[in-house]
Amino acid sequence: MPWDIWLIFFVLGVILPWRGRARTQKLLAMPQVSTAERLALYASTIAFQWFAVAVVAWRAWAHGFTAFQLGLTIHDRSRILVASIVGALTIAALQWLNLRRVGRIPVEARGPLQVLAERILPQSTVELLPYLALAITAGLCEEFLYRGFAMAVLVQVGLSAWAVVLISSVLFGLAHSYQGRGGIAMTLLIGTILGTSRIAYDCLVPAVFWHSAVDVVAGTAGPRYLTPRGLGGLERENRIHRN
Repeated sequence: MPWDIWLIFFVLGVILPWRGRARTQKLLAMPQVSTAERLALYASTIAFQWFAVAVVAWRAWAHGFTAFQLGLTIHDRSRILVASIVGALTIAALQWLNLRRVGRIPVEARGPLQVLAERILPQSTVELLPYLALAITAGLCEEFLYRGFAMAVLVQVGLSAWAVVLISSVLFGLAHSYQGRGGIAMTLLIGTILGTSRIAYDCLVPAVFWHSAVDVVAGTAGPRYLTPRGLGGLERENRIHRN
């Protein structure tokens, strides 16, 4: 592979995980995160992801990668549309059920993800709209980086389909290492599903929809089950049910 392709893989596998952990440690060290700080986090992440996509797309074009190789073409629109919508609804429902399950676990038993959720997830309408922009950005940008570019490169060097899916999923999981071991494992699993869809449909569109659905539900349902305001409401509901 050319040196700049190696450099991009180094950034995806080393620099991004390091950057994510450093930012997370800074957040966790704060006693609380204000609305302004949370909005700045969303805005800077959106800007960084689009910048990364612009650079990677430039180098992919320079090395002759086609839209088809990058998963940017749609062959059967009806099939892709149905897969995108049905898959997104299914994954959204599973994500909501998982958040609801976690919400029933005692707060003290949830580990660092609970603290991280309280600092990252939106806690007002003012924060929700920018967060949704971030969720959609992540669906578009991360899918292009990991399921579009990374998988195209791995296919071109001659790796088998399973190895392509596995390596791209590992890179994806490492990028979310700030979520801890549980977060890496879950992200690796999701990455495997998204990578498989990329191969099955020869297109990024279903993966973009599915990825965005996970993040959108995290931002809309997550605060209800994982933030102090939401937890207060759940406690009131539980008291009502017990009475």
